[in-house]
Amino acid sequence: MPNIAKNTSYFTIALILQKIISLSYFTLYARALGPADLGQYYFAISVTSIFAIFIDFGLGNVITREIAKFPDKARAIISSVVAVKLPLAILTTLLVIGWSNIWGYSELTKTLIYISIISMVLDSFTGAFYALARGFHNLKFESIASIIFQVIVLVFSLFILHSGLGIKYLMITLSIASLFNFIFSLSIIRSKWKITPLPNWDKDLIKKLFLIALPFGLYVIVQRFYTYFDSVLLFKLAGDRAVGLYQIPFKIIMALQFLPMALVAALYPALSSYWQNSKEKLALAFEQAITYCLIIAVPVSFGAVVLAEKIVLLFKEQFTEAGGLLRISMLAVPFMFLGFPVGALLNACDKQKRHTINMTITALVSAGLNLILIPHLGVIGACFTTLITSILMLVLGWVVIPKIMQFHWRKNLAVAGRIILAGLVMAISAFFIKNHLNPIITIVLAAVIYIILLFILGSLKIKDLMMVINSFKDKEVTSD
Repeated sequence: MPNIAKNTSYFTIALILQKIISLSYFTLYARALGPADLGQYYFAISVTSIFAIFIDFGLGNVITREIAKFPDKARAIISSVVAVKLPLAILTTLLVIGWSNIWGYSELTKTLIYISIISMVLDSFTGAFYALARGFHNLKFESIASIIFQVIVLVFSLFILHSGLGIKYLMITLSIASLFNFIFSLSIIRSKWKITPLPNWDKDLIKKLFLIALPFGLYVIVQRFYTYFDSVLLFKLAGDRAVGLYQIPFKIIMALQFLPMALVAALYPALSSYWQNSKEKLALAFEQAITYCLIIAVPVSFGAVVLAEKIVLLFKEQFTEAGGLLRISMLAVPFMFLGFPVGALLNACDKQKRHTINMTITALVSAGLNLILIPHLGVIGACFTTLITSILMLVLGWVVIPKIMQFHWRKNLAVAGRIILAGLVMAISAFFIKNHLNPIITIVLAAVIYIILLFILGSLKIKDLMMVINSFKDKEVTSD
């Protein structure tokens, strides 16, 4: 699977840099704004992130899957999608404005939401263009753009914070970065694949795409609702400060998700192809993805639980109570990480309807738990909801796997046991040394202990590392 490894390697490095930069300016925001203003800023983003689903409607996954199968139809597919997105973007913008006024938010909150609409619309079209590139098994340009996007936000944010211009201008930086990303993605598909995505209302093709997109779209709706509804509900029930505190574990977890996201972005087109051509390769690719996700998730989760109170100090003393929130939330990371390849498998193997049902069940349980727990436990209730529903989503997806392929349970459970054992030993080691050494040194030593144990227990081999290194030397496979 050289092309999967190559795409994963490029995209992983890009996402690492992207998330490092993103977490850097989030830390600056937290330290400069405090919990209340930080809560307003991310509440506005949460609102437009929820409404963005009405522009996307799952079409990104359809673009990638259909172009991976039928690359000669790329121009017709993207032109039809653009024709659909234009009226949806206008309608969604009006919906957001109406929502903001109906609920009677403050003038500052409404202003932040209005500015965020610009990014919402631009990002939707940008996502479609990069979905086309993914269909051709190319993530290089998307990787480059993701880094530049974050650099733009960081540079403008530093200037705005230094000048004391306020959070409205911080929101404008996102719009500027989104505009760059839109122009860049458009220029890439025009120069690389000679495709100009002019809107073309092909009634039959649009109908076909929407029928395929329907389960994806429903999934995206409930997934986005599941991801951001807790922040919206916290804002209503507990206030902007609660939202600001909740952003600490939320942003850290979102930053860490670059690892399974990168893998799945590269894996998804291949899984779609293997589902058609080779069930053996399908099983092998999926089992390797599960192992890689677990190898990464276990030390991240266990390590953060041990070092939570040290981590939140990055955001100044006013965020110290977020340490307990982070500890609870990080327990959900292994379940979240494993959910990525499971979801990709279901979508690639024509089980997207079941995947949508699973997410709907999870979102409804999440909403119910948040409505019950937040009034009594506040932000802690939202964190417990995240943990419970992450486990639920993984279980619901996992029970479908035997209907798709033969999964080697005994072998993979043995591998998982060895990884968890290495993680526990690492966490215990970190617990005893964390108060005697600098946090950075503690993390480095814990990582070394974990990697050594993986090699000793046979969960990681030299050939695995060499495959990743050699992936950068592989000749790129294109579909020109």
